[in-house]
Amino acid sequence: MGADTRSSKSGPTKRGMMAVFSAEPEIAQRARHRIAWRLLPFLFVLYVIAFLDRMNVSAAALQMPKDLGFNDKVVGLGAGLFFVGYLLLEIPGALIAEKWSARKWIARIMISWGIITALMAFIHTAREFYWIRFAVGAAEAGFLPALIVYVSHWFRNRDRARAIAVFYAANPLSYVIGSPLAGVLLGITWLGLRGWRWLFILEGLPAIVFGAITLFYLTDWPHQARWLSNEERDWIAAELEKEKEEKKKVRAYTMWEALRQRDVILLTLSYLGATTGGYGISFWLPSILKRLSGQSDLRVTLFAALPYIVGFLAQQANSWHSDRCGERRWHAAAAIFLCGVTLLLAVLFGSSLLLALLLFTLVGAFYFAYHPCFWAMPSAFLSESAAAASIGLINSIGNLGGFFGPLLMGYLVERTHSFTTGLLYLVGNLCLSGFLMLFVGGGRTPRESRAPQRAPLQAEA
Repeated sequence: MGADTRSSKSGPTKRGMMAVFSAEPEIAQRARHRIAWRLLPFLFVLYVIAFLDRMNVSAAALQMPKDLGFNDKVVGLGAGLFFVGYLLLEIPGALIAEKWSARKWIARIMISWGIITALMAFIHTAREFYWIRFAVGAAEAGFLPALIVYVSHWFRNRDRARAIAVFYAANPLSYVIGSPLAGVLLGITWLGLRGWRWLFILEGLPAIVFGAITLFYLTDWPHQARWLSNEERDWIAAELEKEKEEKKKVRAYTMWEALRQRDVILLTLSYLGATTGGYGISFWLPSILKRLSGQSDLRVTLFAALPYIVGFLAQQANSWHSDRCGERRWHAAAAIFLCGVTLLLAVLFGSSLLLALLLFTLVGAFYFAYHPCFWAMPSAFLSESAAAASIGLINSIGNLGGFFGPLLMGYLVERTHSFTTGLLYLVGNLCLSGFLMLFVGGGRTPRESRAPQRAPLQAEA
């Protein structure tokens, strides 16, 4: 606006964790079970906090513009500047996570962005709004790549889409949690501060606290994990080393070769189109529903949570099916293309509140189904610094969609006094994303019954 089918709204369930595993020797089952239960729930919580911080500006936009005299264009530009700051440190951040310590880098990111998010409560001018949003983006840069790099240090390629999907479930569920929470906070006034200011303060504090906890809880590498037995450490280390060697036999990319690789460029452009559409929708959806329904802020934020509930379920189902059949490209392409088509239907037929809610809910379902399958692709054919740099490139350039989506929506709303033109712009980006995905090579991952595949995304090789 991921790793099995489950209906819980509160995060990873035991059934979900167990679905990450398949019939293997006892040592493999035991190691995978312990790794998943030790790491994935905590990563899920960290990502919930990240998205609560990222989405709070869209909820604050229900009050902040009136209080500060901002028009739609100012709000859209401020929301988008987050991603300009995000761009600057994304690739260096991913490389730091790979070469230095993902654990320490994740902790640094969370503590710094939590402090700066809280400072948003004290802005009074457009210039202050722009600078703080830029600083929050720069502070958070490298967070998602660091998490994906971290997952690649602990989970084999065949398990990776579902592992990513477990913590990536925080993306839609943070809106399920955050929308009602934001609605409640918007209704308070403490110490002379309006609700939108308390929204930034109270949602910045958890990032600081959990950033500190991260330093002590996470473990960087399997060989450092005292919570695994010697046999379990040896097994997962050997499995990951074997995958690394298999990739090198096909093609050992340097970091600079990987950044120029055809599939990396296609993935980057596809992600740019997807995030332009996704962030444009997620930022403006509360305002769209507010103007369509005329309901209270609390009811609007509850309505806005529906696409994320269904998005969570679709995300888990699509990632589970992708890992099961060993296919990535079509699972990602079909999901994001259907997202664009459904948004087009919302533009054409979403004049009533009920029909608009139904169509935007489906938009959310398809959008979130795209991500775990997409993010399992880079590390399927790249490793170490090449994978880290490529993930950083994809996420940094791709997340410029978070700048262009809200900004151009705000501009078009300001010019046309209607959401229609802006939403059609988002439709084009989403459909283009799906089209580009179809040109990415093969997209297959190894099946359990055969040796790891030769470069799932071979392009020129």
